[in-house]
Amino acid sequence: MGNKVMKNSIKNFGMYIGAILLAASLLEGCGNKGVPEEELVSKDSFEGQYLVTADYVKEHAGDENVILVDCRGADKAKRETLEGAIATTWQEIGTCSESYGAAGDEGWGKIPEPSELSEKLGELGMDKNKELILLGETLNGWGDDARVLWERAAAGYTEVKMVDGGYSAAKEAGVPTQKGASDPEPVEVVIDSIDKTHVMETEELMNNYDAYKIIDVRTEDEYKGAVKYDEAQGGHLPGAVFLPYTDLFRENGSLRSKADVEKMMEDAGISKGDKIVAYCTGGIRSAYMQLVLEMAGYENTWNYDQSFWRWAVVGEVEK
Repeated sequence: MGNKVMKNSIKNFGMYIGAILLAASLLEGCGNKGVPEEELVSKDSFEGQYLVTADYVKEHAGDENVILVDCRGADKAKRETLEGAIATTWQEIGTCSESYGAAGDEGWGKIPEPSELSEKLGELGMDKNKELILLGETLNGWGDDARVLWERAAAGYTEVKMVDGGYSAAKEAGVPTQKGASDPEPVEVVIDSIDKTHVMETEELMNNYDAYKIIDVRTEDEYKGAVKYDEAQGGHLPGAVFLPYTDLFRENGSLRSKADVEKMMEDAGISKGDKIVAYCTGGIRSAYMQLVLEMAGYENTWNYDQSFWRWAVVGEVEK
């Protein structure tokens, strides 16, 4: 009996990893492009409480009270990362271990309970008393840095930022690099509770669906159900507005201005007074969307962390 359970667990985990690798390869190889300069409403930079510039990273990398975190993971950091950066992934911090089942299961892909999260973050050296600067990729990535930031904010971290333009921008700015992540220095981390102000649960969405404006930030092929990443079925949430994650960015991978974001939302029929739920495959790209909207003044915003992996199991979909 034990061997059978173990084999099933390994199979489920293998299927999940396979889906992630497939999705990542497709994203990296599809040549995602941001919005051309001539189509921008404003050339102003985007500024917000969760964002720093690449020049800021160059100035403060190596500071005693700054921790660089490469959210692309240890494998990519082996090829190259910023000097002194530790590495992790949102999966390592979330409820993504075999004990939670597989993608789409009830407890998989969420923010852990405070005690478990405290232990994980402590082992990674994510000191709540220091500034965390998170690194990911924008146009050719998943928004992993945003998912990690979104979780840290919910856990009570106040000094946590992501880099406008992501890892590529920091490297281009001249921040020194190294091959392989640095070892974290474990610290004591105490998380008392999880603030769910911007966390959307499946049960709440199902019970009060009509109260929300739903935005699907995946690719058009995912939205139409033509591409799946091991979801139970393809398609999108009923009535969801298609608003791809990549529309947040300029061609160089930096965020568009707040004026651009407001125009994008207006064109999609969404106002600042609406209750907005963003989702993707696993609450990663949608975490980026939620944070950007929050910084742009859209106060009633939620990231559906289990996203389409879970909804495809329990809810109705359209194609």
